[in-house]
Amino acid sequence: MPKRLVYLDNAATTPVRPEVLEAMLPYLGRDAFGNPSSAHRFGRAARAGIEEAKRTIAAALDADPGQVIFTSGGTEADNLALIGCALAARERGAPFRVAVSAIEHKAVLGAAHAVTRLGGEEIILPVDGAGAVAPDALDAALARGVAVVSVMWVNNEVGVVQPVARVAARCRAAGIPLHVDAVQALGKLPVSLAEVDCTLLTISGHKIGAPKGIGALIVRDRHAVEAIIHGGGQQFGIRPGTENVPGIIGLGKAVELATREQADFAARAAALRDELERRVLAVVPDAVVHAAHAPRAPHVSNVSLPGTDSEALLMHLDLAGIACSSGSACSTGAVEPSHVLTAMGVPRELGVAALRFSFGRENTAEDVDTLIAALPKIVDKVRQLSAVLHR
Repeated sequence: MPKRLVYLDNAATTPVRPEVLEAMLPYLGRDAFGNPSSAHRFGRAARAGIEEAKRTIAAALDADPGQVIFTSGGTEADNLALIGCALAARERGAPFRVAVSAIEHKAVLGAAHAVTRLGGEEIILPVDGAGAVAPDALDAALARGVAVVSVMWVNNEVGVVQPVARVAARCRAAGIPLHVDAVQALGKLPVSLAEVDCTLLTISGHKIGAPKGIGALIVRDRHAVEAIIHGGGQQFGIRPGTENVPGIIGLGKAVELATREQADFAARAAALRDELERRVLAVVPDAVVHAAHAPRAPHVSNVSLPGTDSEALLMHLDLAGIACSSGSACSTGAVEPSHVLTAMGVPRELGVAALRFSFGRENTAEDVDTLIAALPKIVDKVRQLSAVLHR
């Protein structure tokens, strides 16, 4: 019999949901394929779909439809938020400087680096061992003056939940825009702009059952951000270009479903995550669960297996039909620990031995059973290989 395939990499991407595909199909056919900027009936049909998606997303996030700016995904939205705010600040004579946490997604960190290449500055806010942003460092950055602060709601590697409501209150009191990357929060935690008073919020479709290549930046103050691409003036000129109509329809449906099902999904995912961690520690007693006692989103577990390296573990797990992801990045042929774990003070030998398991709506207890049945032999094999290679 073919081996059971187990997908535990839902923080990387998720399959397109059937309901999302069904909603998109009319906009790929003859009736609603038009350019949404066109005045004829084909264009009006496309525009109507976009406006409905805006209303759906805005209602789910407690925003206004006019605040929903569609992008090609989370990376573009993060870049628009960081670079766009920095450029707008420079234009009005405010500090050309951004502050971001040390454990942000590479899209945010890369955008902050880009600001420095444009002549600005970046402030990297440190985190503690549990991954929480240091409040005193945030206050110091606000006192210096910055164009924008960026702190992610849920970390994509370890699942740590930041106190974004408190961060938002600090930024609001200082008169500084706050950008929150909510890519890993949406559908896992309650996400409401009525409760988290940030200026900008990023979401991404392919993390919640929509296709790749569609996301959105919620922009609650259009004066806070300047366009970083230029064209025909669509979306108030903040993000011009002919809209990805089928993708937008898919994102709207995915957001609707994810927010409706959030509480049920969170309960199921947390139970699977906790069972996985309990059983991993039972079969590999020296395993280390990162941020185990910190506030975490329900769907992510990051575990180091001492004496191994994550790339070898991934290869053997893949051969066993199990997909997860590495807690490290391969650079110039050498395995290096994740910037997130490094920022949290995790020793290098544990950082290079980390795996991320992330649950989606289709995972079951049988997936955990399959992983636990395969893991001990794989860990032993990789440890033996590492000993021979003196890693």
